[in-house]
Amino acid sequence: MMKKIDLLETSKRKLLGEGIGSCSIDELQKIEQQLEKSVTKIRAKKTQIFREQIEHLKEKEKALVAENLKLSEKYGNFSSQAAKKDQRENIHETEPYADQSSPSSDVETELFIGLPETRTRRINPPKF
Repeated sequence: MMKKIDLLETSKRKLLGEGIGSCSIDELQKIEQQLEKSVTKIRAKKTQIFREQIEHLKEKEKALVAENLKLSEKYGNFSSQAAKKDQRENIHETEPYADQSSPSSDVETELFIGLPETRTRRINPPKF
């Protein structure tokens, strides 16, 4: 039993690249072949796991597309109108001060200077 353990430990060290200075060319080639087989098995397992994940994600995508279609039918144009509104709000949020440099602004404010009786709305300034 102790002899087997020693052989396994020696083999493990050689696979990890430790103590290979005293190995012959044949031993090194066997270690290389063993490592190549191990890497091939690992890559095959990795590929299999990725394929399974891709299939799972494709199924999830189909379910989400079906749910999206169902919700679109249920809410009709409401969702498209809300999406357009969100897009408009996002545009305004990204460019909040875009129109301030414009000399002719269409914005009207409720700010007046003077007594309440003298408030008059002037669209165009008086011409002289």
